[in-house]
Amino acid sequence: MGGTLQATLLYLVLYLVLLHICRCSNIAVSQDEEWKTATATYSKETDGSIITEGACGYGDLHKISYGKHSAGLSGILFNKGSTCGACYELRCVDHILWCLQGSPSVTLTATDFCPPNYGLSKDYGGWCNFPKEHFEMSEAAFAEIARRKADIVPVQYRRVKCERSGGLRFMMSGSSHFYQVLITNVGSDGEILAVKVKGSRTGWIPMARNWGQNWQSNVNLKGQPLSFEVTISSGRTLTSYNVAPANWQFGQTFEGKQF
Repeated sequence: MGGTLQATLLYLVLYLVLLHICRCSNIAVSQDEEWKTATATYSKETDGSIITEGACGYGDLHKISYGKHSAGLSGILFNKGSTCGACYELRCVDHILWCLQGSPSVTLTATDFCPPNYGLSKDYGGWCNFPKEHFEMSEAAFAEIARRKADIVPVQYRRVKCERSGGLRFMMSGSSHFYQVLITNVGSDGEILAVKVKGSRTGWIPMARNWGQNWQSNVNLKGQPLSFEVTISSGRTLTSYNVAPANWQFGQTFEGKQF
């Protein structure tokens, strides 16, 4: 009798564990599949990218592999630069004339800020006015979901995981009294929440966001091998030890681990 009761309790515990796992999986799937509504336009650029210097501070988008699949975000999405590096899946919807057949989607990286124009109506030129949710795309990326003749199209979007090749990249800049690092090629969330740096003669030093994905410290770190601790928006933290050697120089880029 005792053995039968123990077996029943064991099966009950296993059932409850499996039920919890299934519920968590269903929640995750439903979150991944949640689409929101917005609008999209494109900027005509000869090289296929939106800009080479944007509000996220990435510089040449082709050199850091974001290229044509980049986007400028309206203020409510840009969130003062905290969403730089995040990835969004977009598809054109509800416009039989402009949307491509089958509503194909494209994945974009947030690389710039689309400024408001309060001198124009939000429906006629003021597309990035608060609180509009809007994406300014490259012409090449726009053509993957809609016809180029369109000036503005309705879209659905959702946050997706960023798929990156290689590790996080750390580009050094600054001076002897001001140290800054630009962090690119961030996988998973793409969106950085916090950064710490450690030299061979220091403990872990929290860095402050300067602008976009440029992070700064006023500590003199020259002549020390550097390690970085990066935390993304989901709370995951990744530590890359001794990424830069002791003889690192401003203007150099080093590669760390990947999420």
